[in-house]
Amino acid sequence: MDENEELPELVLPIESRDNCRGPPSARYSLVEYGSYTSPHCRDVVGAVNELVRELGDDLCVVFRNFPQPGVHPLSRPAADAAEAAGLQGKFWLMHDRLFEHQDELSEKLIREIALALPIEKEDFDRDLSSREAARRVDDDIESATEAGVGDVPTFFVNGKLHVGQYEFLPLLKALQGPGST
Repeated sequence: MDENEELPELVLPIESRDNCRGPPSARYSLVEYGSYTSPHCRDVVGAVNELVRELGDDLCVVFRNFPQPGVHPLSRPAADAAEAAGLQGKFWLMHDRLFEHQDELSEKLIREIALALPIEKEDFDRDLSSREAARRVDDDIESATEAGVGDVPTFFVNGKLHVGQYEFLPLLKALQGPGST
């Protein structure tokens, strides 16, 4: 991308339906389109967690699902399960556990991980079968497609596409750089 070229913007701004780590009104925002079965997404978890520790309530992190079932068949069931857990306020617990067990994921293990969380099992099953969680994933996929996301992870820093490295320091610099509020 040319240095003078305007970076694409986030199509769907952070809203109440998002699972936010940090206040939605935070000074800085980091929206990741990712997949629970992508090793590249797992590789950035540490950098994102470090940003959360460093910036605290000045940062809102949002993870939006962009499963790639053609490459990783379990990416969609994992995304649906994370969103179903999120309907009970346990999205980030499920998110973290899915990445912790990424190398061994199976449909059975995804369900076991969810049911090991402090959630209501019947509500979780209802949310999966009612397609409420799937609708949330579909919305994420649609917004990713509209924004031109082609691969994961893709980050939007303060509403603009992040072009560059995904390690802690480059992301911190991008968050606090020109154009941040």
